[in-house]
Amino acid sequence: MSALEVVVILWAAVSVLFIGLLMYRSLVGMKEEDTLILSAAETKMEQEQRQILVRLSRIRPYLLGLGWTSGVLLIAVVGMWVAEKWKESALQ
Repeated sequence: MSALEVVVILWAAVSVLFIGLLMYRSLVGMKEEDTLILSAAETKMEQEQRQILVRLSRIRPYLLGLGWTSGVLLIAVVGMWVAEKWKESALQ
C-alpha cells in the first residue's frame, strides 16, 4: 500500500467517527429545551436538562479534535494526490 492509500484510509476512519459523533450529539441535543420554565414541581426536568448539557459539553472536545484531524488529513490527501500527479506528468 502506498502512503496515499494509508492516509485516505485513516482520513475515512476519522471522518466516520466524526460523523457518528455529530449524529450522537444531534440525538442528545434534540431533548434540550431552549427555554425552561421551572416551578418546584419541575425539578426533575431541570436535572434532565443539566444532564443533557453535561453530555454535550463532554462531546465537544472530541468533536473539535476529530473535525480538525479530519480536515488536516483531507488536506494531506489532496496534497499527496497533487504531488503524485505532478510527478507522473513530469516523467512523461
